[in-house]
Amino acid sequence: MSPVEYSEDPEPSERFPAGLLHVPVRSGPAGCTARFFRTPLGGRTAVGFTSAAKLTATLGTDQACIRLSEPALRALAAPLGVTALTVDPPFSAPAADRTAATIREHENSWRRLHPRRVGALRVTGAAAVVACLNLLIG
Repeated sequence: MSPVEYSEDPEPSERFPAGLLHVPVRSGPAGCTARFFRTPLGGRTAVGFTSAAKLTATLGTDQACIRLSEPALRALAAPLGVTALTVDPPFSAPAADRTAATIREHENSWRRLHPRRVGALRVTGAAAVVACLNLLIG
């Protein structure tokens, strides 16, 4: 029997340029702003797609994008503390439904008491304690 060598693939020491990327953006008061996303572990990452079709398949047809090179995207993200770059992520979480959140908030509004009601409960509770003490004292 001949011994079999097992060697691990080393991690690449340099970043491979991805070329021009389709970078998702959102519009703001000063123009377009690159969108940053979260990794499954919660870290922030810049995202780029190698084709418009991949961007549309992942983020939908309404997502605006700009073309940036990989070094330009890294330079844009670095001052914000975003050092990770994800190219062609396979999926994304759906956008939060603001309407459903508003409905849930209205349904749970009884949990948050109005300050006047809290004050009324305190006064009513104090009056009940005084009434009980009066009955005990006589």
